[in-house]
Order: sequence, then C-alpha cells, then structure tokens
Amino acid sequence: MRLRSLLFVPGDSERKFAKGRSAGADVLILDLEDAVAPSMKAAARDLVAGWLCEADDVEASLFVRVNPLDTSLTTDDLAAVVRPGLAGILVPKANGAHDIATIAGMIDPLEAAAGMAPGAVKIMVVATETPQAMFALGSYTPAHPRLIGLTWGAEDLAAAIGATDNKEPDGQWTEPYRFARSLCLFASASAGVVPVDTLYADFRDGAGLEADCRRARRDGFLGRIAIHPDQVDTINRCFTPSDEEVAHARRIVDAFAANPDAGTLGIDGKMVDIPHLKAALKTLAAVGETV
Repeated sequence: MRLRSLLFVPGDSERKFAKGRSAGADVLILDLEDAVAPSMKAAARDLVAGWLCEADDVEASLFVRVNPLDTSLTTDDLAAVVRPGLAGILVPKANGAHDIATIAGMIDPLEAAAGMAPGAVKIMVVATETPQAMFALGSYTPAHPRLIGLTWGAEDLAAAIGATDNKEPDGQWTEPYRFARSLCLFASASAGVVPVDTLYADFRDGAGLEADCRRARRDGFLGRIAIHPDQVDTINRCFTPSDEEVAHARRIVDAFAANPDAGTLGIDGKMVDIPHLKAALKTLAAVGETV
C-alpha cells in the first residue's frame, strides 16, 4: 500500500468525496473527526459506510479517521466502517502504542464478523497531537502488526500546550513543532513504518507546498497529507524519485550484488558504502521495484 499522498475528505460531503476520488491520491482519508460537526457524526458514518461499498471503483485506498479514544464515539465509528473496502484507520490524538493495541483489539472482532482477512485493516497514527504523546513516540517500536505509518500534527498540540502560534513570520515551524516533526520521523524509522509529513495549510500556495515537500523528502519523509485535491499532483511529484535517482539506485544495488563481499565501492566517480545501499533499496521500493 503506497502512502505517498493522502487526501482528507470530510465524511459528510458527497461533493467532496466525488471530487477527491478523481484527484489521483494514493489514499483518501474519509474524516469522521475534525471535519464533521458533532450534530453530523451519525449521518457522516452512514455516508462513509456507503462510500466504502464503492471501494472497487476508487483507485485510491480508503482510510477512515475515527474520533479519538477519549470520546464516546470511537466504538460506533469502527462498528460502522470496518467492512470490505476499508484499507485502514487513521487514529488521531493517540497517546502511544497502548492506544493502537486498544484500537486493534476493537477491530479484530469487527473484521472477523465482516468476513475480512485477519489484519486486513491497517492502522496509521497521528502521533504528536497531545503532550503525553511526545513522551511515548518510542513505544511504537516494535511496531504492532497493523501499524503501517506515523504522521504528526501541530494544531491540536499547539492548543494543548497553550501556544499563541506555531509558525515563524517566514512560515517555518517554531521550535516545539520542529521537534515534534523530527521525533515523528525518528519514531517511524525505529518502528520500520512509513513517515508521512503533516498537511500544508495554505492550499493556494503551490510554490510553497512544493518547496516544503522537497525539504520533507530530503529529510526522510515518504509522503504527505493533503487537504485539497489541488495539492495532490505536487505531493505525488515531489515524493516520487526521478528517473535519474532510480537509475543511480539501480547502479548501486547492481554493483553490490556483483560484489557481495565489498563494503565500499566506486559508483559514478564517488565512493558508496552500505548506508548508500540501504538508501538505494528504499528508492527502488518507492517506485515498486523489489530486489
């Protein structure tokens, strides 16, 4: 399952689902949480359940962002959406791996009752939205069998700690949120799951989005959340290795395959070693090549 571009779709909007399904995103996140007013939660569940029945006609994988465990809504959310067509659950405001174990335990019987293969429903976590979560990022290692990715969020964290803003005048994150972003990246690598960068709020700023995506990929993120269909093409382009990168990665992999006892080799006039081989393998995996 590719987690390069993940587009939020409000769970109470047929129009936005229709638009989102043609956006080219790898994943559509059908949102039952922040995008849906309390009075619309039940209706949104019904809509999302119906959309999941259309999964065979949607190129994207379908995830659902449920309401947090500290609400009274999670059980009903899962009961409505764990059915064929559901690829994954996005868990918001998680405080650590114990929350993932709880969610997974709730999914298990629903998955079986729906006739789905055990473990078919994957879990992705918004891992930095509470102060407690910041001290628990290491708990995702070893990864739960359902866990496939971690992302991070700044808005709820800012509200929780009483920040008046989370951005510098130039638009860059302030120090607490740079810290959260970095810890999410390290936690993902430690757990062996996909690191996904948070959303870029100004959906009209295509140039800013592209620059920020390129920084994110440089740092190690493999995908990004989108809040508007117009952002998807830019995210897909930025997180897809170029033909030159893929060709270079193949040369590294082929060279080490031809010299299995070597620790260092010369490729394209530069010395490469085992960390470069690991990076090359990740590049090839990003375009669906297995070695």
